[in-house]
Amino acid sequence: MNRNDYFTFETGQGSDVGCLREVNEDSYLSRPDYGLWVVADGMGGHAAGDFASQTIVQELNSIGVAVSADDLDARFNERLTRANDIIRKHAAEMNGATVGATLAALLVHQGQFSCIWSGDSRLYLLRDGQLAQQSRDHTEAHALLDAGSITLEQAENWHRKNVITRAIGVTKTPNCERVTGTLQLGDLFLICSDGLTEHITDAEIAEALAKFPPQEACTRLIEETVNRGARDNVTVIAMRCSDAPPPAEDEMLIDLVSDISEAGSIL
Repeated sequence: MNRNDYFTFETGQGSDVGCLREVNEDSYLSRPDYGLWVVADGMGGHAAGDFASQTIVQELNSIGVAVSADDLDARFNERLTRANDIIRKHAAEMNGATVGATLAALLVHQGQFSCIWSGDSRLYLLRDGQLAQQSRDHTEAHALLDAGSITLEQAENWHRKNVITRAIGVTKTPNCERVTGTLQLGDLFLICSDGLTEHITDAEIAEALAKFPPQEACTRLIEETVNRGARDNVTVIAMRCSDAPPPAEDEMLIDLVSDISEAGSIL
């Protein structure tokens, strides 16, 4: 667990290569001390997709402790841009091969959160018993659905439903979308690669988050995905916001000394 002045963050996580793939091209990062949780799903095969997702995670892992929400955003954007450049350079060295990775990231500073994504890895929020997808899939099927060219039922069965329209590393600069909000006590976030949602419904995700602690929820969701044939790699992070504990005795003593010192200076 980790905390800021507002909440304690309990995180669960896990990843599995699945039943058909030989290489796990997913990468993930949980840094509650930084207010950062990330899932990246690589594309391009061995030495490409795994390189892309690992590059994103490695760069973001250096983000450090931000002093404000704006500072956290700036740090995130700088490192993601650097990862994008490294991936594009790697693709050029592979004679222009398609190399990239989807991204789903949760940023938290004090009582505020941001969901940032590119591609079809997803972010969900379970609040007051209701699960809501925060991200919007960047896929060919979803674009056609938004344009009114196909129905929801057709989108769910679209023969190119896994074709993504955005990813880190395929454009000159990262092309992401974001939503922001205010955290509430008891909020539960889930971040996952599309290997999970290909087999598990939103209702099943909501049930797992509501019924089990974050780590057990992740483990059970991954196990069930594998039981259903896991045609892709599957990666899941779950994070719950709980009450921040009272300050430790040494912290209280520091505050008391500070208060006395300030009072003495006024007198």
